[in-house]
Amino acid sequence: MNWHDRPLDENDWEWTPWDTAFGGFWEGGTHWSEVVANECMGFLDDASVSEKPFFMYVAFNAPHDPRQSPKEYVDLYPLDNISLPENFLPEYPLKDEIGCPATLRDEKLAPFPRTEYSVKVHRQEYYAIISHLDAQIGRILAHLEETGQADNTYIFFTADHGLSVGQHGLMGKQNMYEHSMRPPLLVAGPGVYAGERKNMEVYLQDIMPTTIEYAGGEVPEWVEFKSLKPFIEGESSASNYPEVYGAYMDLQRMIRVDEYKLIVYPKAGVVKLFDLVNDPLEMHNLAIASRQQDRLGSMFQKLEKLQVEMGDTLCLDGFKL
Repeated sequence: MNWHDRPLDENDWEWTPWDTAFGGFWEGGTHWSEVVANECMGFLDDASVSEKPFFMYVAFNAPHDPRQSPKEYVDLYPLDNISLPENFLPEYPLKDEIGCPATLRDEKLAPFPRTEYSVKVHRQEYYAIISHLDAQIGRILAHLEETGQADNTYIFFTADHGLSVGQHGLMGKQNMYEHSMRPPLLVAGPGVYAGERKNMEVYLQDIMPTTIEYAGGEVPEWVEFKSLKPFIEGESSASNYPEVYGAYMDLQRMIRVDEYKLIVYPKAGVVKLFDLVNDPLEMHNLAIASRQQDRLGSMFQKLEKLQVEMGDTLCLDGFKL
């Protein structure tokens, strides 16, 4: 089944998200998100009759493509109600130089150049499979309550990345923009205040030492990332990281400092600087602004310093500012 280069127009309907005949998430007859939830609920049944604590790592595939879900979830999002993202582009001008060419499987999901119609359909299917995923997570949480284990269980909800789905003319995750670099991170459990929001820099890998601490274990010295437990419990408010570093192959480098982000494209010879407070959609490159040159130079030096700390040997000498 061809999941790519679709839909070309309103008449291009090779498949629908709810058609179970084409496999994908429907392989075996039951949507894979439902399969995962069913298995989790069975695990919780077993855990409820044991005196031992449990750890459960639940890895859903959704909302990865092919974005399939039952029809009632697609119907929640009529196409007429879907808006294009404000930072939509028909094509990202540097797609080839940053490793997102038309041949990359994530990027060839939709036609080139991107059309309003194709992006709206992809976003409709994206929203639908997320809503279906949410419903399965709701089933797991409800079963946690039903088995009497909710009051002493910590829950960490996150994702490994976000998908562009039309933003900046991209479809996939292979970029340093916020829509792909900044997944959700929700924590619930005993002593965690409902509705409280923490604004700080963290890495996804911080969850590993956090869960070790909550389990009463000792975090090994070789673990490079930091526990979030002091922040969750209100004992600290300052981030463990003054900067956040990101990389994709030898084609993209990124550093985020004090709500500013620097992106370097070595193969393209391009530097981008964004003010994430006033430009959260990253549409206005400030790298050439005279008033930003001191900040640009400082962030570039910090990026090179982080490269050394991370063992990143990619030379950026050609970008000396």
